[in-house]
Amino acid sequence: MKKPGSRFSVRIGGRGPLTPLLLLGVLAVSQGCSLDEDPVSAITPDNFFQNEQEVMGGLASVYGALRVLHWTYYNLSEVSSDEIVVPTRGSDWFDNGRWLEIHQQSWAANSPSGLDDINRGWNEPFAGIARANVVLEALENVTLADKELFVAELRTMRAFYYYMLMDLFGGAPLATTPEVLARPRTTRAELFNFIESELTAARADLPLSWPANMHGRMTQGAADAILASMYLNAEVFTGTVSQSGLARGQARWQDAITAADRVINSGVYSLATDWKLNFAPDNHLSPELIVVAKYLNQSGLGSDFPFRALHYNQLNPTPWNGFSTLASVFNQFDPDDLRTSVFLVGPQVNLDTGEPTTDRQGNPLIFTPVIQDVFQATEAEGVRILKWPPDPNRSSSNNSNDVGYFRLAEMYLIKAEALNELGNTSAAIDILNMLRERVFDPDKPITGSFDQATARDRILQERLFELVSESKRRVDLIRHGKFTDPWEFKPQTEPFRILFPIPQRQLDTNPELVQNPGY
Repeated sequence: MKKPGSRFSVRIGGRGPLTPLLLLGVLAVSQGCSLDEDPVSAITPDNFFQNEQEVMGGLASVYGALRVLHWTYYNLSEVSSDEIVVPTRGSDWFDNGRWLEIHQQSWAANSPSGLDDINRGWNEPFAGIARANVVLEALENVTLADKELFVAELRTMRAFYYYMLMDLFGGAPLATTPEVLARPRTTRAELFNFIESELTAARADLPLSWPANMHGRMTQGAADAILASMYLNAEVFTGTVSQSGLARGQARWQDAITAADRVINSGVYSLATDWKLNFAPDNHLSPELIVVAKYLNQSGLGSDFPFRALHYNQLNPTPWNGFSTLASVFNQFDPDDLRTSVFLVGPQVNLDTGEPTTDRQGNPLIFTPVIQDVFQATEAEGVRILKWPPDPNRSSSNNSNDVGYFRLAEMYLIKAEALNELGNTSAAIDILNMLRERVFDPDKPITGSFDQATARDRILQERLFELVSESKRRVDLIRHGKFTDPWEFKPQTEPFRILFPIPQRQLDTNPELVQNPGY
């Protein structure tokens, strides 16, 4: 890379066969950094990306950032909510206090989580954006048969990474070229408009679907799913956050329905008959997944979700015994609901052998819903969420389960919520009951009469049941005005905490940045 304001180059390995979408990122740069030396460079955008194979390699690096964000974006979205807490268990999971800091929403720009998780939440989407910008600029001077398609994929991916920044931080610097320089923040509403325009323009050149060996690449449905989520949250995303809280922007309920309906009626997606297939090691076979991070059971390419929650003695190699859910969340689930199968509670087994297992002291391992002291939890306290089960053919901790960012069930839930906000409460409840049919046997529909307010709460709860642990809870609670409310192990917090602070490291690097209110 070169000094700010210049074009830059990076070293990439050999040009052998490339596996689409499953390569680690190779073009990572930060759009906000300043660098003082010229590197020795093997290639530049001027002498690479000259044929489809090379472009596919660059495209794969952009998709690769999705896997990285399933640590950072996931943790910030879930651990900051009432769905997940990471208790301190003896000497395990203290980590300078950052996990409980996230859950209790006591972060700051230079606190342990601010310097680690929140800083990564800023850097990692920008790494994906930077990779996209490198390839997009290179494609300007290349003739390829599928050039418009590649450009559409890259613009969609870049827009999705900006969606994450908009969600977490509000406004962010807007970079559409690969120069490394200090840029001022674009407002959150302006960023919303940019993402919307990019997705709207790109979707026309995206396919409806891909062959099975290209599963996970962006489609028209992917662009529409991101748009539907944006429109659902438009009051938040186009609003203004001050120290006293959110002044909501314009609602886009009908636009949310229209975008969701384009996915629902596309003929490409359908609800998986077996709800569990959406999370299984072979979930690439699910007809429901729309936007996914692709994983393989190979070193550096696998998902580690099962290892985050499981006890040390439940798998080989040793899991991490960290993430738990709150008793208040677990207790909301109906025991007859198939979706409760994602929770591990009571006597436990080794998931490789099926045999009963013990804690590290040799006692029977029994997960309990109640965590007595989140600062001094025992090994077995806390219900565990195992939504993506272990891959029996995993390599070490690398599991092949793809992890979805959007799936069809959420499009129905978006439509239901928007219908209710437009006054069609009966149709909204009908959608909830349609989704419940596949997870209750016998069926257990929602009955009774609902006004708009009570239906609103019921829809939020159904989103919890359907989408628990899928990186949705933080934004859902913000949209419903509940994110800073008190819950287990968390006090009432200040209203400005619906946005994370700009990390101090970014403020120090880029003098054009302005901190979010309240921090």
